[in-house]
This record gives sequence, structure tokens and C-alpha cells, in this order.
Amino acid sequence: MTSYELMIQTNHDLIKSGSNEHPQGRAISKQFLSDRNASPAIQRQAPDKNGRKMYPMFYIPPVGEKLKTVLGQTPKTRILSANLYELEILRLLCLFAPERDEVKQMTAETLKRLKTTCFGFQDDGIGECFDASLIVLRFLAAAAPEETDWIKSRIDNYNRHRSEKKRPWFSEWYYWLCLSELPFPIALPELEKYKAEMCCWLTEKSCVMNSETDRRIHPVIFCILRNALSKYPEYAYIKNRQPYVKEEDGRLHFDMSR
Repeated sequence: MTSYELMIQTNHDLIKSGSNEHPQGRAISKQFLSDRNASPAIQRQAPDKNGRKMYPMFYIPPVGEKLKTVLGQTPKTRILSANLYELEILRLLCLFAPERDEVKQMTAETLKRLKTTCFGFQDDGIGECFDASLIVLRFLAAAAPEETDWIKSRIDNYNRHRSEKKRPWFSEWYYWLCLSELPFPIALPELEKYKAEMCCWLTEKSCVMNSETDRRIHPVIFCILRNALSKYPEYAYIKNRQPYVKEEDGRLHFDMSR
């Protein structure tokens, strides 16, 4: 399994478990650490004329590949594809091996890099920089949870630009993934906006399970909703529940009953 495949699978495992712990966390970290810049890769780019370091330094995807996001979105740009590859891997290393000196060093340099970028630190809703800003938000929640102003700036960036044009479903659901992982006091004002819609999904809706993509992604999105809502005391009872396929219709459902 490549590090990209391992990153996607590990993310899905954690989302479905509702935990930041993984029984294979040590082995996963070992593979990631051994795979830094190990594949044929694009050249590291120098800062642009504005001093921005827009591309990864430690985990650089193979030339020409547009790697899909955790939720299966296929990027159109290298800005999104390359940054999601590095930031999602570094995020897992921050969870599984925060004490390792090399993880501390990569994290510090990456945070410094992101502060030079438009999508990571500025007001930017242009193209897939909007999506990349959400990747940064999720990374910050694990790598720099004390950076509350920075975290809130990415939330503000999402709210300022999300309605500027019609966007694919991925950005909203990835934002909900971020909310499900942020500290509850920070997430609460945003969760309140979507709480009723999330409840409706779990109580009234179901998902097809016809294709391999359906079977891979739909349990993950139901568990994003579960993880977000279970932050509320009144929904804590669903924290460990899993979505299930109902025999009568072959669709994926979630049981919200007490």
C-alpha cells in the first residue's frame, strides 16, 4: 500500500471509529516517515515573487497525479492535490507520533510555509484555493490547536466565500468533517447552523450502496455527521453507533433512536 492509499484508508478508519487513535498508529507513522519524498516527484519550488511557498516540502506527490481528497474529490489543480497529500499525512503524524523530533520539525516548517500562502493565511476564495483552505483548517486542528485566531480565520474564509458560486458537495462535507474534529467551543457556533440539517440526514435519509465508491464513501459521510452531533450532550449516546445497511432496501441508514 502506498503512503497515499494508507493515508486515505487511515482517515476513513479514524472517521468511522470516531477516534484519533489507531491500533496500527506506530506502523503507519513508520511508513510515512520512511516515505518522505521517496517517490518520483515534482521539483520543490522556490517562493514566488510574492514570497509565497505554495507547494509541499516533505511529501511531494508523483509527477502528473491529481490525488483525490479524503472524500473522493478529484482536484483540478496541483495547489489542492499536492497540499492535501502533504497536509493529510502530516496531520496523521501529529496524531500518532507528536513526540518525534522529525515530526515536530516538519510541522513547524509547514506551519511557517502555510503562513506565506493565500489559501493558508489570507482571504482567498478563488478556485481550489477555497478547498485548500479547508485542508489547512483540518491540519491546524491537529497540528496547532492553540492557534485559535488562525483556525477562526479559515472558518471565516469558508463563510465569506462558500456562497459566491455553485460548488460541488465535497467542500461542504469536508467543512463538516473539520467541525466534527475541532474543539467543541470553537465548532459550536458553526455546528448550530447545520445541526438541523445533520439531524435530518441521520433520521430521514439514506444512501445507496451500489458501487465500490458508494460503499467506501457513504459510511464515512454518515460517520462525519455522527461525530459532529455527538459533541452535543443530548446526542452523546450515538457516539459509538455505526451506520448499517437495511436488508429491505439495501441502502445505508443510521439509527438515532434512544
